[in-house]
Amino acid sequence: MKYLSLLVTCLLSTVAFASTAQTLPQEKKLGNIEQVASFNGAMPTGVTVSANNRIFVNFPRWGDKVDYTVAEVKNGRTVAYPNAQLNRLNTSKQADSLVSVQSVVIDPQDRLWLLDTGSIKFEPTTYGGPKLIGVDLKQNRVFKTILFPQTVALPTTYLNDIRFDLRRGNAGIAYITDSSGNGPNGIIVVDLDSGKSWRRLNDHPSTKAVKNFLPSVEGQVVRNRPSPKQPSTPITIGSDGIAISADGKTLYYCPLAGRRLYSVSTDALANEQTTDEQVAATVIDLGEKGGASDGLESDSQNRVYLTNYEQNAIQRRSPNGAYETLVNDDRVLCPDTLSLARNGYLYFTANQLHRQAQYQNGKDLRQKPYSLFRLRVNAQPVLLK
Repeated sequence: MKYLSLLVTCLLSTVAFASTAQTLPQEKKLGNIEQVASFNGAMPTGVTVSANNRIFVNFPRWGDKVDYTVAEVKNGRTVAYPNAQLNRLNTSKQADSLVSVQSVVIDPQDRLWLLDTGSIKFEPTTYGGPKLIGVDLKQNRVFKTILFPQTVALPTTYLNDIRFDLRRGNAGIAYITDSSGNGPNGIIVVDLDSGKSWRRLNDHPSTKAVKNFLPSVEGQVVRNRPSPKQPSTPITIGSDGIAISADGKTLYYCPLAGRRLYSVSTDALANEQTTDEQVAATVIDLGEKGGASDGLESDSQNRVYLTNYEQNAIQRRSPNGAYETLVNDDRVLCPDTLSLARNGYLYFTANQLHRQAQYQNGKDLRQKPYSLFRLRVNAQPVLLK
């Protein structure tokens, strides 16, 4: 009986321990996200959604096998868009083909714009590669191609993301971030009528990576670690995320390697006669964001949405500067681009960027599939038309 009693006591202790272990505190998830699509091939970066809920994504040529760099998502599958021919890489005629698209964005008139970096594996660019292509969604055909001169899209430039104000000038203005990791950063301004473009905030401190920046993802510091034989170096990617205010007067932006949010006057950016000093005088440091961001977005209530890739999170900033967390979920591994659609959903890609071989001593630790998620936020996009 003595041994039986001891056995019962041990079993009860084990059960009590297991029960306690099961109820230990855990990180709280926030946000009811749903997976819209999954990708088992190349890694996606950008996403955008049309007025009638057509979904477009892109796959830059960073090293994965990329059959097409822009696609439409149809019934959960991707199809080359606007056609396979434009997506067929032709480096001898790069002005007539898509080289490596980093962002796809629907403008206020429900047209699709493709932002082509012109860079394969972040190599230096040449004229004809970096470009902005407009696609008519009703006819599924290209209606505008704007090539950037090398004084604007420098050989080191990496065109990252884009926002529009179609009320300015004859056909509107576009604002683009240059997120180069090894050259000057800045904002590129484009006249969509003439195709003329110019650089602003070139190498301005607000567009640069924070020196020796150390982001942490999944509990690990992220640095450039291409191989065990090479010393690791800090990430130096500059102005990346971009969003425009509801009234179109303010452009928000942030470097990928940094935790601060900045704004600048669009009146200053869009006026070619404004000097660099006058533009810089309108820059405002809006302070810490609580984490490092990739994509930004805005809504008609003048709120700014931000990815927080350090915390697997999506945040929202109110006009008074207060932040709230909308999503905190361990499935959101490196949220990249944000796109607020007219259906009230915020769409975003999660592509495990930090698990690439570049940051993992040459070992690709990404796990497929990559995901496209959405979250209902009951907000409307900024439509400046």
